[in-house]
Amino acid sequence: MIEVKNLEKSFGDAHILKGISTTFEKGKTSLVIGQSGSGKTVFLKCLLGLFTPESGTISYDGKIYSKLSDDEKRNLRAKMGMVFQGSALFDSMTIAENVMFPLRMFTKQTKDEMEDRVNFVLKRVNLTDAHHKMPSEASGGMQKRVAIARAIVNNPKYLFCDEPNSGLDPKTAMVIDNLIQEITDEYNIITVINSHDMNSVMEIGEKIVFLKDGLKAWEGSKENIFKTDNKVVTDFVYSSELFKKVRKMYIEENE
Repeated sequence: MIEVKNLEKSFGDAHILKGISTTFEKGKTSLVIGQSGSGKTVFLKCLLGLFTPESGTISYDGKIYSKLSDDEKRNLRAKMGMVFQGSALFDSMTIAENVMFPLRMFTKQTKDEMEDRVNFVLKRVNLTDAHHKMPSEASGGMQKRVAIARAIVNNPKYLFCDEPNSGLDPKTAMVIDNLIQEITDEYNIITVINSHDMNSVMEIGEKIVFLKDGLKAWEGSKENIFKTDNKVVTDFVYSSELFKKVRKMYIEENE
């Protein structure tokens, strides 16, 4: 479990995170949602250890991150997988080399062992014939799948995704959502996803944390989000006529 308690983060006079507390559990896809400027990205970077909060704690399976030694922090980071918004693949490396990169960084596996693992995860994301392609030869959806393969190649305990569906068409976005959820279930990992995509919320939002101006304005499941009367949430979620209709249908079916 990841447990966040009273997290505060500022940059100069800008108070970005204002006492956020929440938990993320194994085997669940948890989505952090909110408008631009709500603090989602800063929050995710705090979870990754890229930003140091002024106060509050982040615990990984009972161990407070700020109290770990440098070696312990490095070992923890080796257990984290990250899918960046723009995939962040190395242009000068083949797809197989991109996926192998974390193994080179964090393990002492032989070349054969690394190649076997790369083959396994590329097969898992349905990219069996892409090893020698360059990122520039891959579609947006394929690049996202490569990014997911790289994120899971080292058997992470924690998977973080920053807007994984950014720039994708709805059909491809759904494929990526389903892939992330399947991997979360299979490996029983803790998955935290930053997203503004309400389709993702409805598809895989087993837990949803809604941020507003650096505060946790609401949390619950995709089922709960249809029931809430929290105006901050409903203004965000039901800004489109489509989701107003979906909510109405859901309420009628569950009365």
